[in-house]
Amino acid sequence: MKYKNPIIPGFNPDPSICRVGEDFYLVTSTFEFFPGVPIYHSKNLVNWELINYCLVTDTQLPLKGAEASGGIYAPTIRYNDGVFFMTTTNVSNGGNFIVHTKDIYGKWSEPAYVDQGGIDPSLFWDDDGECYFVSNGLDEQGRVSIFLCQLDPFTGKKHAPTTLISYGCGGRYPEAPHIYKKDGYYYLMLAEGGTEYGHMETMQRAKNIYGPYEKCPHNPILSHRDTPGPIQATGHADIVQDQNGNWWLVCLAIRPIKNMQLHHIGRESFLSPLIWNGDGWPVVGNDGKIDFEMEGPLPGPIPQLVSRDFYDSFDSDKLNLKWSFVRNPIRENYILEKGRLTLKGGNDGLSTRCGHPTMIAVRQEEFDVEMAARLEGEIQCGQRSGICAYYNNDYHYDIFVTKEQDDYKICLRKQVADINVTVASQKIDYKGNIKLKLVANDEWYTFFYENNGELIELGKGATSLLATEVNGRSFTGTFLGVFSEQGSIAVKSVTVKEL
Repeated sequence: MKYKNPIIPGFNPDPSICRVGEDFYLVTSTFEFFPGVPIYHSKNLVNWELINYCLVTDTQLPLKGAEASGGIYAPTIRYNDGVFFMTTTNVSNGGNFIVHTKDIYGKWSEPAYVDQGGIDPSLFWDDDGECYFVSNGLDEQGRVSIFLCQLDPFTGKKHAPTTLISYGCGGRYPEAPHIYKKDGYYYLMLAEGGTEYGHMETMQRAKNIYGPYEKCPHNPILSHRDTPGPIQATGHADIVQDQNGNWWLVCLAIRPIKNMQLHHIGRESFLSPLIWNGDGWPVVGNDGKIDFEMEGPLPGPIPQLVSRDFYDSFDSDKLNLKWSFVRNPIRENYILEKGRLTLKGGNDGLSTRCGHPTMIAVRQEEFDVEMAARLEGEIQCGQRSGICAYYNNDYHYDIFVTKEQDDYKICLRKQVADINVTVASQKIDYKGNIKLKLVANDEWYTFFYENNGELIELGKGATSLLATEVNGRSFTGTFLGVFSEQGSIAVKSVTVKEL
């Protein structure tokens, strides 16, 4: 059966997957964004629905002081004896921890912190019921290594000391360790090479969980390094066996801007079939390569083409699950009433380092999209209220309405590295409401405003300047948001649709 990648587009990196009966659940990283660790559900591994988040309170997910691309790193989701477990790292506050729940749609426990360093933790239950916790970290010589301990997954208390079990398979930055057991072997799968264009997935195995581990003779089992094409940086994978006995691998990959080694919509989640060869080693996709269109024995119902268009008129008593905030939201700055969401902008703006700006945003899932928002309310002097293409506090484009003395103006602002400049400004006859719009393709964000029923172009911003490779050590992706600074605005509706 044919299907298309990515299975979960936009900023959805570091996928981890588990199965319960005929249901599959997948989680991804969220870094400095809130709520943390989205949970997606599928019956066929291709059509995924966002159903919940693992971390929804400030005590579960403290992000105060988290730098851009700080916060929550790679999660792992597992199911054991009627309980779901998710383990991850808050690199800004607390380190490695585990949360659990019996109800995947309900609230998860408070974090149980684990006294083992490193990042990218994972859980494994052996046949005797013992739970193992594995992560990467540094040995005494400062070499990145893989460490293992036994613990109680409910409390995080260790049953045995942390032990070094592997140095990886020779690539730099061995990370994202996952342990599986099959045919009497413990398989240790790793991401190596760094989560850039040299990214790869490797495998090793041992008869004892503590090793010694032998390397797969055809490592890397997955990589697009040194391979030209529209899919790059494949790695950071997890595997699952479906109810029919077939094996599948989920991984992250990127879609660079055409003819550029740059990407801006984030690392996304992809799917590949996996088979085991006669020597008991995994073979992924097409000899370690994946594609936009693949074929495999998918479980469940036939995949459907589903519209990813998004519309919110704020008629519910709860915000749509797709909305995200930058760090922990200041909740009194968001007033949801029937048919409107009031944003109360404070001193923290979009460019405030480690700030808590008043903004709600959704992931940009494709290159060619448009976003429109209708805003209404009084504008105070110095207030800035509008929409944005937001990567982080140092990289974003914003169109907003403001007031200077007695004049209302529509402005286009660009924040690129340490340059913050208003590149376009026009007087408008503001009568208490306005429609703002951005249109994106792989090269440009183009910004518009409505004047007497006519949409007028104000200016453009290059997508390449929001790219991960331009803005340094970053791991997220572009969001499309509505914001307010230094004043309140009511959001009547937001539309995001693919073009």
